[in-house]
Amino acid sequence: MGLPWLESLAAATPPPQRFAVLFMGTGISPGRWWAKGSGVGMELGESLKPLEPLKAKINVIDGLFNKWATGQGIHPAMTGNMLSGVPIRKGSIIQGGITIDQVLANRIGQESPQPSMVLACERAMTGFHESNFSNAYSSHISWQSSDSPVPNEMYPSLAFDSLFENGGRLRNTSVLDRVKDHAVALGGKISSTDKIKLDEYLASVREVERGIERMRTDKDKAEERASGAGRPLSAMKRPQDGLPEDIRDHTRLMCDIIALGFQTDKTRVASLLLARDLSALYYPFLNVGKQHHGASHYDTEADYQKIVLFHVSQLAYLAQRLDSMREGESSVLDHSCLLFLSNMWSGTKHDNKKVPVVTIGGLGGKLKTGRALDYYDSGDENRKLCGLYLGLMDRMGVELAEFGDAKARLAGL
Repeated sequence: MGLPWLESLAAATPPPQRFAVLFMGTGISPGRWWAKGSGVGMELGESLKPLEPLKAKINVIDGLFNKWATGQGIHPAMTGNMLSGVPIRKGSIIQGGITIDQVLANRIGQESPQPSMVLACERAMTGFHESNFSNAYSSHISWQSSDSPVPNEMYPSLAFDSLFENGGRLRNTSVLDRVKDHAVALGGKISSTDKIKLDEYLASVREVERGIERMRTDKDKAEERASGAGRPLSAMKRPQDGLPEDIRDHTRLMCDIIALGFQTDKTRVASLLLARDLSALYYPFLNVGKQHHGASHYDTEADYQKIVLFHVSQLAYLAQRLDSMREGESSVLDHSCLLFLSNMWSGTKHDNKKVPVVTIGGLGGKLKTGRALDYYDSGDENRKLCGLYLGLMDRMGVELAEFGDAKARLAGL
């Protein structure tokens, strides 16, 4: 079990940089997604209101697009290369490209026990879209090579077990019980301030662990049901498959796991697919009757706005969790970059001539924040998503001559 940053034990080296991407499919609610001004005085549109407490640490970036995702068809063709910027192909043989998160995992991720976490709150689809692109493109945002998406981990219990190396019998033993004696011994060697931080950290791990225990039990029962019925677990519907019926529980635990992974330096790279393209998620707690994809076809109406707000709230939750984790005079968020985006601007029009993008966190002071940036009228060569990715990777010490469809960094970043 890793430790949070403690001043008493800190070496001269600065805290590590981290990167996470959060994705919500089928666009946002146009007209409600905007930002004006800068810093704490920035004005945010209704869809971005959950980020109000973090205004000084965000960048709302308008006008970026992915050239190879336009004019190819709707849905999978708009999604399969969101984080790679390379052409994808139709037919039974999938072909994409390595994504920004996996480039970083291959470089900075090797400095932590787990190079990256690839999490999802919705199952992948099989088969093909009417456009003859594989639905794999709609279901995966992280790709480790041109023909291999990284498998999504759907179960919070398995993501937690991987993070804390819970294997075999250890799955049924509290990770805190296993480190209790070490924690007591460490408490006598650190400052009173660090002791408070350590106690808070252990309490937060226990809180997440309680939620994981419930979900592990649900998953074990689901596996028994699936075995008895002679069906694969993946063919069963939520919650019979052991996944949380309430998507709120699912997303919060996944965000908690990313936060713990970053805080303890178990991993420095993560991706979270909140809702895939062509999402079939339902939101009864929002009093929305349509499923996600269906509601996106009416993206100017109140129902879809509720869905967008919910997912932006998950981004805000993760950011605020990271911001509460202190690292000296700054926070884990200050040394991170969270990237939030969708595969289109308008689900009603299936319009991806530009896509919504938000970053949160300053990468240890290397990324300026508190800005509303607009590139829409800068010309296609100067508003590429991959230009943004090159600029972010530069700031994380991974300098490439080109990435995807871009050879130049995004100006003014």
